[in-house]
Amino acid sequence: MCLVVSTFFVCKKTPVNVVKQNQTHSRLYSRVNLRVHVTLISPRKRNIKKRSAGLSKMAFTAVWNYSVPLSVITLLSLVGTARCQAVQAENVTVLEGGTAQISCRLQNYDGSIVVIQNPRRQTLFFNGTRALKDDRFQMVLFTPRLVRITLTNVSVSDEGGYFCQLYTDDTHHQVATLSVSVPPDTPTVEVKQEAVEGGEVELTCLSPRSKPPATLRWIRDRREIPGVVSQQENGKTVSVSSTIRLPVERKDNGAAVSCEASHPALGGQKRVRHYRLDVHFAPTVRIIPPPGILREGDSLSLTCSITGNPLPRDVQWTRINDTLPERAEISGTTLQVSRLSQSHNGTYLCQAQNNYGRAADHYTLLVYDPGAVIETHSAVPYAVIGGVLALLVFTIICVLIITIWCSVRQKGSYLTHEASGLDEHGEVQEAFLNGNDASQGKKEYLL
Repeated sequence: MCLVVSTFFVCKKTPVNVVKQNQTHSRLYSRVNLRVHVTLISPRKRNIKKRSAGLSKMAFTAVWNYSVPLSVITLLSLVGTARCQAVQAENVTVLEGGTAQISCRLQNYDGSIVVIQNPRRQTLFFNGTRALKDDRFQMVLFTPRLVRITLTNVSVSDEGGYFCQLYTDDTHHQVATLSVSVPPDTPTVEVKQEAVEGGEVELTCLSPRSKPPATLRWIRDRREIPGVVSQQENGKTVSVSSTIRLPVERKDNGAAVSCEASHPALGGQKRVRHYRLDVHFAPTVRIIPPPGILREGDSLSLTCSITGNPLPRDVQWTRINDTLPERAEISGTTLQVSRLSQSHNGTYLCQAQNNYGRAADHYTLLVYDPGAVIETHSAVPYAVIGGVLALLVFTIICVLIITIWCSVRQKGSYLTHEASGLDEHGEVQEAFLNGNDASQGKKEYLL
């Protein structure tokens, strides 16, 4: 039994719209079909032995004529496989709302069909021709080495793998992964309940949408306040919140705190939300008195200074045990009375209140006659006056003690000297009795 192999080739030329045919160079083919015909030759019976020798010679010739070309073709096929077409795709990362460029690089391209598909395997472009009606996708480059499309106004729904496919005998494809980064907006600050003096306030900083998750920090007086952080996924984006609790007093009303949101897409910058504490507290009231002495015919103006949060809107002016004068006028927090008389004397009261308490202050009005002489009160505090008087009394007492002590000491010295004089007088008498000169004795006496 002999095996006869016959082969021939069918070549498909490159499409005209990609590469023009070159009559002198026939190397650009998209596929090579090798057809092998096998002929089975069986020997005849022994009665046709005369023809066996001719058939054997024919079989040898067929093997020689076709086996060698078949080996050459197989070798060329292996070389062609080593230089087969290939496609490469590049991954892309873009900010939401930006423009993405999706590129497919070709190697040994021979004009075969190139197809680009989206993550849902919908064909976007077929050999440079739009296949999907979405104007955000545009073909910007189509060459034998590079195919590039752009996608404008990118959203997170566009994220995924984009397929670059090259259709030959064997389909080649690569996936370009599109990643969409979502930077956070300026965060918001929420207050769970009103802050009241002596209590606590709970503040929550919220960044509702980011990808990857944003980082939140609380800052007060350039110091970070640790917060409780939580995250919640919303599809492909993440919501991030940070909560803090602060004790508050009246002095904290209006104090500034800040929430900062940082994200890799912001390039080192931060989105900051400033917030001022709103601490509620009971009001305080103080009447500002007029300067000087008020006489009949003068005008009175009293201003009621009020603090509180919320600030009391209604201010009440009254006169204790009496009604306000007929000429009294109230404008906001100010009470005015023109042409005063002694009938206007009395204690005037200012009151204010809010939801957290009530406060009041009073002023006693004394109206004098126009010709009355009134001693003005010293502005020196009574404590200072008392101290000066005490120092003066102490000084006087010390002077008296020193004077008495000096007087007593001087009197004692005089008595001692007088006693010494009497002794000398006795000696003179004794000398006189002894017969000494009287004048001399008198002299000694005088001494």
